[in-house]
Amino acid sequence: MLDKLTAANSSFTKKVEQVESISKVKEVTPDKQNPLYQGQDLKEKTEKVIESINQFLKESNTHLKFRFHDELKEFYVAIVDDTTNEVVKEIPPKKMLDMYAAMTEYLGLLVDMKG
Repeated sequence: MLDKLTAANSSFTKKVEQVESISKVKEVTPDKQNPLYQGQDLKEKTEKVIESINQFLKESNTHLKFRFHDELKEFYVAIVDDTTNEVVKEIPPKKMLDMYAAMTEYLGLLVDMKG
């Protein structure tokens, strides 16, 4: 039983790492030198990874949801409980993204004022 849980946890960790690496990509051009492009469209690859993670998460009554941070113009991932529709975890946490956006805005104002 412990072996099954360890294997499942390892599989889940790998899938979360795949989602994190895909969510960090800002712009991808379909050239063969790009490691994310392997004869498939990035959107299709992302959908396959999300579908497999959601299948894995089905037993725990959760699913993945990609969300867009308007200020940073980047995606982040939320793990949502199916029954309550409550966010269980965010990758990266939205509060960190908000803080980063506020800091970059503040630094931009400082640079503009001194320049």
